[in-house]
Amino acid sequence: MTVAEAIEAFLFHCRYEKNLSPKTLRAYATDLGQFARFLVSLGEPCQIAEVGKEELRAFIKAQYEHLAPKSVKRKVATLKALFGYLEREDAVAVSPFRKMAVRIKEERRLPRTVPLSELKRLFTHLYQLKQACADSASPEYHTLLRDIAVLEVLFATGARVSEVCHLTVEDVDLRKGWIRIMGKGGRERVIYLCNVETLSLLRDYRAIAHTSTPAYFFRNQRGGRLSEQSVRAMLSKYTSGAGLQRSVTPHMVRHSVATLLLEEGMDIRYIQQLLGHTSITTTQIYTEVHPPNQRRLLARKHPRRRFHLSPK
Repeated sequence: MTVAEAIEAFLFHCRYEKNLSPKTLRAYATDLGQFARFLVSLGEPCQIAEVGKEELRAFIKAQYEHLAPKSVKRKVATLKALFGYLEREDAVAVSPFRKMAVRIKEERRLPRTVPLSELKRLFTHLYQLKQACADSASPEYHTLLRDIAVLEVLFATGARVSEVCHLTVEDVDLRKGWIRIMGKGGRERVIYLCNVETLSLLRDYRAIAHTSTPAYFFRNQRGGRLSEQSVRAMLSKYTSGAGLQRSVTPHMVRHSVATLLLEEGMDIRYIQQLLGHTSITTTQIYTEVHPPNQRRLLARKHPRRRFHLSPK
């Protein structure tokens, strides 16, 4: 089996047997395409069974010349998945990674968040624009209402922007007040919308946007799915209009939701479930964003406060 044939078989497996998301498939195809081109540049044989530790080490070393450790780690994970599949299919006797100790240390970066005061300023700006719009039947008003609805869902759920953009009409039940989100790996989670203003705004949006039965809840002007790039551009425009000094991204909203809930004393495992993290380790990064909050929570909630002892 050639390298090209091995990659094609693996991508077929990922798409039709594992049902991975289009985004994951694109990432796999990009990484493996780069690996195949790298082997060609080395003048290596095109048979996948002849690819060993030396070629893999050379590829990994080359990636460090222009990529951050996080990106290198992703490419290594892609190659491990490829050779693991090939080993199971008996296309290679043993994955070369079995005899390699590849440990890539990432720089630990705290997530960027937006202070609650600035989020409130952003929401206030959007709702003021809504009130100032005289013609509720105009396309401009419909676009503004959709944009506010997107921000409300991002903040209410802490969902990834791709998850919000892929919401279908069936995923949003405004009568019962919940949203069903399909996360990474096809994992489903249901998040309740507990704010009356959020539900009211979403009902207003649905009333003007869903005269027919579209597939997606949030649509662009052509009636198709609203793209992640459009949401990023929309947020950038409104944060500038609100006079914020920072450019707010959808992922910063997600990080802010997790941090603010933690500050309110919500159990970290509930936050893990809300965000759709498979590992609690991923969620624990938020405990490091505002360390002073620990003192306030312990002072308010630690059971020692129930002991009323008088020192002698």
